[in-house]
Amino acid sequence: MALTGIFLILFLIVHVGLNACIWAMDDGEMFNKGAHFMGSNIVPRILEIGLFAGILLHIIQGLMLEFQNRSKRKQGYAVAMGNKGSKWYSRSMGILGTLVLLFLVVHISDFWLPNRSSQGFLLGEEINLYEKMKVVFRQEWVVGLYLLGCISLAWHLLHGFQSAFRTLGVSNSKYLVLLNGIGVCFSIIVPLAFALMPLSFYFGWV
Repeated sequence: MALTGIFLILFLIVHVGLNACIWAMDDGEMFNKGAHFMGSNIVPRILEIGLFAGILLHIIQGLMLEFQNRSKRKQGYAVAMGNKGSKWYSRSMGILGTLVLLFLVVHISDFWLPNRSSQGFLLGEEINLYEKMKVVFRQEWVVGLYLLGCISLAWHLLHGFQSAFRTLGVSNSKYLVLLNGIGVCFSIIVPLAFALMPLSFYFGWV
């Protein structure tokens, strides 16, 4: 689960970098070129298969881990330790992951499926993703849903980032402090950047 988590973290870096092109102030030209490259070049398309496999594996592993934890201790503690034992978000990874998954399903249906369909899965002309984002993010409920997804992602990453490296054997206190710091920054900056994208379209900042 740590390996698939790190793989998905690397994907987030690429994804947020590409999507940040909406702020190039060129009416989406740079963003659309990047989206076209990702959809028409063979290498990203192959990596895309690995991405979906990684997401599926991460979900399955998460469910298996949750079931294993529950089966090992069927009776709860007599006194709840709360945040003294662990942070609430580390105890809620299953719920946060489910919220991220629901957001991902909506996001794929909003953008990935229409874009890939027009790029070769079905007959049709390639869509202008930048213009589609303008249309989709005019709806308040959609913007709210995306913000909820980004908030859930932030909390999920806050525990998952450092937990992945601990699982892989990083135990040196100096490195753990560094990783925790990087993890906190990553968990704030990346989801915040994603959240600013629908807000930028909704408020007309781009």
